[in-house]
Amino acid sequence: MAENSSETSGSVYRRCMAQSLGERNSSADVGASKWIRLNVGGTYFLTTRQTLCRDPKSFLYRLSQADPELDSDKDETGAYLIDRDPTYFGPVLNYLRHGKLVLNKDLAEEGVLEEAEFYNITSLIKLIKDKIRERDCKTSQVPVKHVYRVLQCQEEELTQMVSTMSDGWKFEQVSVFPLEAHSSGPYDTCFTHLVILTRDAKKVQSPMPEIG
Repeated sequence: MAENSSETSGSVYRRCMAQSLGERNSSADVGASKWIRLNVGGTYFLTTRQTLCRDPKSFLYRLSQADPELDSDKDETGAYLIDRDPTYFGPVLNYLRHGKLVLNKDLAEEGVLEEAEFYNITSLIKLIKDKIRERDCKTSQVPVKHVYRVLQCQEEELTQMVSTMSDGWKFEQVSVFPLEAHSSGPYDTCFTHLVILTRDAKKVQSPMPEIG
């Protein structure tokens, strides 16, 4: 009986040790899987599973959960392969990290919006659309600057000017002034035309209309 008791105790001890070792290995695996490596268009990003899980409806959430229906591939380093522009992925990932949209001056909101829509991050989509709407509203309120030119011409020259008006120029005002008559007849008074032309200053400069 003593020998059997010893064998039983040893067996229990080995099972306990194996279970303890298994728990430690499981904990180590969980710690290792906390970090996820992404290969976006050839650029590597390292982030946490928690970051990618910020939006449960997003593509990145499904990726971090190894969704079997997602059919995602990995490269030789074990990084998830995503065929998208890495330049615009950076702001998307940073938004998931700290909840703020930070853009460099050379990045367009429309580019980030396209990525946000691809990854289906609903809160970011709304935020960017609001920023684009606000930007466009400010742009439309900026007064347009104009360039003005004043020309003096005769009636026949005015007709020629109308037919040869360069692109971008338009008549702002035309005034008619009498000139000194060349004879004493009542119908010998001549007239000159004072023409004011205007053009949007932002447009590419076009040549002045020629007269004469």
